[in-house]
Amino acid sequence: MQLTGIHHVTAVSADAPGNHAFYTGVLGMRLVKKTVNQDDVTAYHLFYADKHGSPGTDLTFFDWPAPPERRGGRTVTLTGLRVAGEGVLDWWRAHLASAGVSVAEPTVRDGRGVLDFTDPEGQRLALVDDGGTGPAHPWEKSPVPAERQIRGLGPITLTVPELAPTATVLTEVMGMRAVRDYPDPVSPNHRVHVFEMGEGGPGAELHVAVRPDLTVARPGAGGVHHIAFRAPDDREHRAWVKRLASFGVPNSGVVDRFYFRSLYFREPGGILFEIATDGPGFAADEPAETMGTKLALPPAFEPHRRDIEAGLKPL
Repeated sequence: MQLTGIHHVTAVSADAPGNHAFYTGVLGMRLVKKTVNQDDVTAYHLFYADKHGSPGTDLTFFDWPAPPERRGGRTVTLTGLRVAGEGVLDWWRAHLASAGVSVAEPTVRDGRGVLDFTDPEGQRLALVDDGGTGPAHPWEKSPVPAERQIRGLGPITLTVPELAPTATVLTEVMGMRAVRDYPDPVSPNHRVHVFEMGEGGPGAELHVAVRPDLTVARPGAGGVHHIAFRAPDDREHRAWVKRLASFGVPNSGVVDRFYFRSLYFREPGGILFEIATDGPGFAADEPAETMGTKLALPPAFEPHRRDIEAGLKPL
């Protein structure tokens, strides 16, 4: 059993139309699935990814009318978006600045070029030069040139008050490897600890910032709801349920999300984790060529389509 990397990150938006315009129009990602939160069908669940909606490329949003997140710890505090190519960060800085985005200067962090910025609701993001390792599937209809497009997620940074409890779950329960640490870019007196999965690399890294000085974040728009990790198939996914139970970790059991299977639990710092299968994928209920162009509903929700659509705002 081995988690192979980041599967997706799910965040919160209070402005679905603005969110859609930014992630497709400015960042050039493809909306691969326009559906609803399966636990709250009054809210969109929007999935932005590469051309195919590949596992490990999905940045997703729940559309909730929430106030802005109150910053703090015990949450995901930075989502990395991988890019590659000579001059890619300079290109992105100029592109983002021309769109009125709050963006920093390119810098080097943990040995990689990074470019920090926020979306219009304050979602904290960083473009990370991954050196072109691993596959890329650019979307031909993106407004961003193919060689500049976002390739996937990672690394992802959590912030917790103490390292040991979280590190124990990551290494002993989830099988990650502690590989290095570096100064916290926000608070250099503190450290960020790097854990890797599978074959490693930025798409399979979790960075844990230790900040005992922070209060607990209050969830809201511009914040992250949960992070998901990749399990290759249903067999291994079921094995993770048994493994969590063997360590006494409370969990949801298998939840069928139709596009993948999910398993939820909280790490000791209180951050919601998910283990998700790579399949069946977003083409399970619509042609790959037209994914994301209409409201998609899993079969159990289809009889209620009219009522669900009536409760959603147009994108």
